Amino acid sequence: MINRNPNIANLKAGYLFPEIAKRRREYAASHPDAKIISLGVGNTTEPVLPHINAGLIEGARRLGTAEGYSGYQDEGLPELREKISSVFYNGKFEIDEIFISDGAKCDIGRLQILFGSGTKIAAQDPSYPVYVDGSVLAGAAQGWEGTGYAGITYLPCTADNNFFPDTDLIPNDSLIYFCSPNNPTGAVADRGQLAALVETAVKKDCIIIFDAAYSEFIRDSSLPKTIYEIDRADQCAIEVNSFSKPAGFTGVRLGWSIVPKALKFAGGESVNADWNRIAGTIFNGASNIAQAGGLAALDDEGLKEIRELTDFYLGNAKLIRDSLKKLKIQCIGGDNSPYIWAYFPGRDSWEVFAEILEKCQVVTTPGAGFGPAGQGYIRFSAFGHRADVEEACRRLIVLMQKNPFRQ
Repeated sequence: MINRNPNIANLKAGYLFPEIAKRRREYAASHPDAKIISLGVGNTTEPVLPHINAGLIEGARRLGTAEGYSGYQDEGLPELREKISSVFYNGKFEIDEIFISDGAKCDIGRLQILFGSGTKIAAQDPSYPVYVDGSVLAGAAQGWEGTGYAGITYLPCTADNNFFPDTDLIPNDSLIYFCSPNNPTGAVADRGQLAALVETAVKKDCIIIFDAAYSEFIRDSSLPKTIYEIDRADQCAIEVNSFSKPAGFTGVRLGWSIVPKALKFAGGESVNADWNRIAGTIFNGASNIAQAGGLAALDDEGLKEIRELTDFYLGNAKLIRDSLKKLKIQCIGGDNSPYIWAYFPGRDSWEVFAEILEKCQVVTTPGAGFGPAGQGYIRFSAFGHRADVEEACRRLIVLMQKNPFRQ
């Protein structure tokens, strides 16, 4: 028989979010009358808004006509790529530097193939699990040792460093995973911090995978929405982004990656050309219906709807943040991000997760699931119906004031 892929065997445990779902099911089975509310997984809940939805409907209708039918669009519809360049990057990139995909997470997984098993990895800690787990699956990191995987340089992002890593820790010739606004902490890197990251990458011959999936939640105009606002970023960075959270496309699946032609491997080979080769080999393109919805999302009315939807979730985030502050719980995020990162000093994250579920019937996400530096933290997600968020906040305040968190 064929042996099991050793890279899968190197994974420490189940993926974070299925584990949370499992624990929720177990709690529900033993408490059948509980009305559980989720502030855990970052899955959108509100309907796709009318103008964008009309774009999806029209895209589906056109496929039923001889003049409107289209087949494979491996790199994406040219008009959508042009629109992305215009709307998000001031026309900086040509369409062959923009690759349409089925989402940022999917792109991050495929990018592992681009760089291969011999690449050194540096990742923010805490960080979205696919950066680390994907590196293990690709063979770029080995088995679990102590509090992390061998072969990965963890870059702690804590209150002590304002949730921005010490760039001196980044190894030469490494692939750097960086997310801003950050999932899970909600922290947003300012212009000076991103400039320091780019400077380090150029100096140390690194490539940054910059995850900008939450950029449309930024309300502070001084904060960069893309790494390409920083000089020389096109020489050292790939950016991934998504329609999932701003347009409610978590189930529709549509995103993109920017791979500048200026980005080169150590031997001078084109990263763009190799990514084009990989994308054409293992991916047949995003749904043409989803891309029609993406086009609608990027015209004037669609952009208004994106603003409306992200404003709604930021309203939820404010409710959660204000409730935690009433409980005198330290937290960040929720102002330019849909996530709130709450600190429970001296506590195990999974124990706090269980306590909130037990006392309030509210599901959260334990910070330890995002990396060693997440221990002691809980991530609250603002993705939820307003009535559910209000009720969850009421439970937190009422029940926790009567029966405070265990210390």
